[in-house]
Amino acid sequence: MSRLGNSFSCAIRGIVCSVSSGENMKIHLLAAGISMGLGLVLGISKLEWAILSITIFMVLAAETINTAIERTVDLVTMDYHPLAKLAKDLAAGGVLLTAINAVIVAIIIFGSNLMKLVYSL
Repeated sequence: MSRLGNSFSCAIRGIVCSVSSGENMKIHLLAAGISMGLGLVLGISKLEWAILSITIFMVLAAETINTAIERTVDLVTMDYHPLAKLAKDLAAGGVLLTAINAVIVAIIIFGSNLMKLVYSL
């Protein structure tokens, strides 16, 4: 297999592993699906789709990186160590920041569109 093909294969395995073994990833994917469905129903603009897409993929990427960091720390030590805990906490904090951003983006995009829909009824 070519180096590029092998790289894609490894990356896809990583995504599949993240989805199949991560409860938080499943929650993020559910939120992404709901957001995309709402975007379709509300007919959001191309720019709003672009912002929504970037936001969704930022959260999914952050969660995947968080999982990789957690697994790496667990590989190095299963014993409690303050630095191991800090590494996991920092990675989880990164996910939380992207999730907070996603909520803000959702309020901005869907809030105004939902208000337009309500006032047009």
